[in-house]
Amino acid sequence: MNFTKRDLPKKSENLSDWYNKVILSAELVDHGPAKGTMIYRPYGFAIWELIQKELDRLIKEKGISNAYFPLFIPESLIKKEESHIKGFSPELAVVTIGGGEALEEKLVIRPTSETIIYEAYSRWIHSWRDLPLMINQWANVVRWEKRAYPFLRTTEFLWQEGHTAHGNHEESSALVLWAIKMYAQVYQELLALPGYLGRKSESEKFAGADLTLTYECLMPEGKVLQNGTSHDLGQNFSKTFDIKFQDQENKTDYVWQTSWGLSTRSIGGLIMTHGDDQGLILPPRLAPIQIIILPVKLEEKILGACRIIKESLERAGTRVKIDELETVTLGSKINTWELRGVPLRIEIGSKEVENKTVTMARRDTGEKLNFPIDQLVEKVSELLNQIQTNLYDRAEKFLQDNTKEVYTYDEFKKIMLGERGFVSAFWCESEQCEKMIKEETKASTRCLLLDAQEQQGLCIYCQKPAQHQWLFGQAY
Repeated sequence: MNFTKRDLPKKSENLSDWYNKVILSAELVDHGPAKGTMIYRPYGFAIWELIQKELDRLIKEKGISNAYFPLFIPESLIKKEESHIKGFSPELAVVTIGGGEALEEKLVIRPTSETIIYEAYSRWIHSWRDLPLMINQWANVVRWEKRAYPFLRTTEFLWQEGHTAHGNHEESSALVLWAIKMYAQVYQELLALPGYLGRKSESEKFAGADLTLTYECLMPEGKVLQNGTSHDLGQNFSKTFDIKFQDQENKTDYVWQTSWGLSTRSIGGLIMTHGDDQGLILPPRLAPIQIIILPVKLEEKILGACRIIKESLERAGTRVKIDELETVTLGSKINTWELRGVPLRIEIGSKEVENKTVTMARRDTGEKLNFPIDQLVEKVSELLNQIQTNLYDRAEKFLQDNTKEVYTYDEFKKIMLGERGFVSAFWCESEQCEKMIKEETKASTRCLLLDAQEQQGLCIYCQKPAQHQWLFGQAY
């Protein structure tokens, strides 16, 4: 390992330094040789696999199939949709030489796949019988980040991107809403990350979309992390790429489209939200190892008992490991697995073997428990559920405590200069006010809540009439 727990700064004193060191010392990632890239080590990639597994299950339940499209996109395709290329052009990585020769047409390494997928859709869709066409892709994408931050902003990252085409707007609009609610479900039930579901402003929406829905979470230093977005593309791309279909009345129309994605950025939010001064704390449903078993001494009688315990837990569907390393002290092993965030630790020594008991420690609270071995499977299930719930409840309390409703710009600025967090404030929905607020406070509009009711108020900035309270925050 690159660090030990003694090397970790306190999370509350320097979140950025703590974050950078803990992801290396817990062996989640390593730095890639190219600037802005990172290597997913097995422990870190296992977390992504568990997220992927749940998302893939939900996506397939919806009747959406997986496919894969090329990494290289001809520049002419990227340029077809004007607002789309304008939004992505600063981040594009472009191939100009192939096989030692200058390419006739430059190739863009995919920053997102709308253009290359929709070129294919224009060839695949002809009739209402071809609709809906719903495809999901698991892929890597490249966006040239000027300031890399592992998991949160890297030149290359992993994600899923869904792309659907429909015969009417009602159907596509329902799919947009389904996707963002699916993301919220995964964040809340798997990652134990509460957040706000809402609509992006016109300036913050996805380039080329009519509407963008988002799930926004609050991190410990009061900054906001956008976690998953779903886009109503209307007929913008279908008109550009000539994706037409003949309906049941033999009339020709353009399809209505959606796109939506969730990335490995989610792991960054997970780490920052739940970790503490000792290292990671992983929610049980997302922990590659849910229980670590530590033999107090490497004696055969103790090791035998550990193996029996492991087998019984595995039969119950628990992810469990025994640490049998001979060259490491028990204290060092405890530190290592605390650092790596394993939810439960079982210690087995001679006393436990003789008394037919187990000693267990919770990673989230540090509480130690002792109970008969014949209650093990039941107790483990109960404790893992308690830890999952406790982590969510702690994060939810932090979210609510740091969401403030304000009515004056002075209050707004004071919060953004101090503890930050979410601020709920009236905004007239003028791009000029939005721009000035961001320039003066670094806070952007994060979303308008999906269930927001129309109200009467005054814009926090210009004092003109406003009909909605929007959530603002400083973003990563």
